[in-house]
Amino acid sequence: MSACVPTRAADPTRPAHVHQPHSPPPPPPRRFRIESADLSASIAVFLIALPLSLGIALATGAPLQAGLVAAAVGGLVAGRIGGSALQVSGPAAGLTVVTAELIHHYGWRATCGITVLAGITQLGLGCLRVARTALAVSPAIVHGMLAGIGVTIAVAQLHIVLGGVPQSSVLANLVGLPDQVARMQPAAVSMSVLTLVLLFAWPRLPGRTGRLLRRVPAALVAVAGATATASLAGLTLPRVDLPSWSSHALAGLPEGPVLGVAAAVLTVTLVCSVQSLLGAVAVDKLVSARPELQARVGRSALDRELLGQGAANVVSGALGGLPVAGVAVRSSANVQAGAVSRNSTMLHGVFVVVAALLMVPILELIPLASLAALVMAVGIQMVSLNHIRTVTRHREVLVYAVTTLGVVFLGVLEGVALGVAVAVGVALHRLTRTRITHEEREGVHHVRVRGQLTFLAVPRLSRALHLIPRGADTVVELDGSFMDHAAFESLQDWQSAHSAQGGTVEITGRAGTRIAEPADSAHCRCRPWTPWRNHHCEDPSAMGPASSGAPSGGRDGETREPRPSGHQLARGISAFQRNTAPLVREELARLAREGQRPSQLFLTCADSRLVTSMITSSGPGDLFVVRNVGNLVPLPGEESGDDSVAAAIEYAVDVLKVRSITVCGHSGCGAMQALLASEPGGALTPLKRWLRHGRPSVERMGDEGRTKPRLTGRAPADTVEQLCLTNVVQQLEHLRAHDSVARALNEGALELHGMYFHVGEAQAYLLADDEAELFGHVGTADDLRHPA
Repeated sequence: MSACVPTRAADPTRPAHVHQPHSPPPPPPRRFRIESADLSASIAVFLIALPLSLGIALATGAPLQAGLVAAAVGGLVAGRIGGSALQVSGPAAGLTVVTAELIHHYGWRATCGITVLAGITQLGLGCLRVARTALAVSPAIVHGMLAGIGVTIAVAQLHIVLGGVPQSSVLANLVGLPDQVARMQPAAVSMSVLTLVLLFAWPRLPGRTGRLLRRVPAALVAVAGATATASLAGLTLPRVDLPSWSSHALAGLPEGPVLGVAAAVLTVTLVCSVQSLLGAVAVDKLVSARPELQARVGRSALDRELLGQGAANVVSGALGGLPVAGVAVRSSANVQAGAVSRNSTMLHGVFVVVAALLMVPILELIPLASLAALVMAVGIQMVSLNHIRTVTRHREVLVYAVTTLGVVFLGVLEGVALGVAVAVGVALHRLTRTRITHEEREGVHHVRVRGQLTFLAVPRLSRALHLIPRGADTVVELDGSFMDHAAFESLQDWQSAHSAQGGTVEITGRAGTRIAEPADSAHCRCRPWTPWRNHHCEDPSAMGPASSGAPSGGRDGETREPRPSGHQLARGISAFQRNTAPLVREELARLAREGQRPSQLFLTCADSRLVTSMITSSGPGDLFVVRNVGNLVPLPGEESGDDSVAAAIEYAVDVLKVRSITVCGHSGCGAMQALLASEPGGALTPLKRWLRHGRPSVERMGDEGRTKPRLTGRAPADTVEQLCLTNVVQQLEHLRAHDSVARALNEGALELHGMYFHVGEAQAYLLADDEAELFGHVGTADDLRHPA
């Protein structure tokens, strides 16, 4: 039953579209609009996707149209539904081996049916919101899987490059390679070599002309060059054969053992999901390097991305296409080409459909050897030296190697299972392998524990600790990241007993970092890693009644936190000498010998909440820091006897040769509040005299003809925040008025940066667009490359 509401008769004299005072105006109709950046990016991605899709279909043994179907569906379906706006999906090289094995065992139509079932499984996983779980797989296993797939692809395609036909397994391909070399076809080899030369030489063209030519994708140039050469030379060699779409095969039901079909579905689901989700995370990293794009696109919704990939696989399999996954090469090209929305991905799918329908005569001129060479190069690049260095650094080479060899000789699912088993074994080995040593140096007993300290190591730990005589000074170094409850209790009990007998115990972490207070600090209420807020380890009895739990009373009934004692500074210095000095002594000694060579002048406010080394992740010798009330830069000639800021600027630019200057403001700045609250007249105190250098910022904010600085994604919270942002922009202008700065800017030797730090959010913003005065959200590193 519908609800009835009273209405009144229409007034013929009343305009038809006048709204009631309390009803909001209707939103303007939304128009579908494609930005030029998306159009140009989609063309670039299409030119990469077209030859790669045909090449991957060739490598799997599927009909070549299947590659075009998967590329179109990946662009249109996954591009529209997926959670990563700029990720481009389609037939992926990582799925080549899996698909080839399925076609060999079940046939093409049944493989399409398995793709549909894998897509349905992905939809179920997306509904269960388990996408983040896929990222828990060890990177060594993922990289090993991709490397194994790459080796398999490269060995198989080498036979086509030589003019032959690949076998069904890597071993068979390796055994038959000498015979294939003896029977190689010169025409096929020449076109393959030409394709590889163009593929690797094109991105390295020098000069301005080369920079313009490099805008055309190397893959397209390589295949087009080989195709044109083969056609002009009249070479006789196998070429692309695209049968009529009327005879295109659609999906069929797979036949065979249920467990075998289930394993096949699981394999396709695993590879597609992991590759797509890791690709989405990689796209997020690329987008974070462009703050203005990050605010518009946002981070990937991984569960939605899994739903989009599942829907694309259902549609692609049903239409007789290859399995679909996120493709790193096309996604990175999409971001680098300047795409700003998912429209670029969808447009590339439209272009693939148009090419599949209208460009068949041109596509059938492409030599198969050229496509094979292209895919072989992709396979070789999947064995990344950078990944090998990374797993070596993290001591996971064994996991990587076992996964790679397992995928090459046994299959993808078997190789991944072996990799997981080895990874678990390595983790258990690291957990149980613990070395405990004891030695005496200069009267101090050192017990060093290397590895994870679990209940299995408690007997050895107890033996080592009982070698220490009563009353001795002891240092226990825990060089590991885990200690279970049994080990903790054993160590704590011994520490208490040893301290009661007159001994001292200091427990440190790796490289001597202290992680626990001695047991005799009975009055210290701070635990290891106590937050900075009110971190004063004091004797409660010495702090008076107020320190027993209730805050002390203040003026007018207000409450205050107890103040630290007069020894707090000495205690802090003592902690530095004990804990930090041993870690930085070598670096400080080097700086003392070589002198300071900072790369930046960092000019910021004197506010105690602004810790420059923390928010910039810098250390000794990195920053030349100038701090004052309000992060102000007096104009030349208006210092009135205080030349300290100007002197620091001149010294930093002319003597230290810094390459950049950053002016950093912050939220809740007391100087900006004082500027807004100040009234003309009254006594001219030192603070008022100094704050007059901030008056131009107030005037700039009040000028209606000027652009108001703003933050990406939101407007300033209040007038104080608006003034804080405006002040950063204004002080950058003051900087440019200094002779040394102006000279360095003209020579191209200096960059200026504006920065705003929101204290409450612990979030930094950089002035990303100087003309629009837009402060961009900083999510990852490398954003400081955007000069203000």
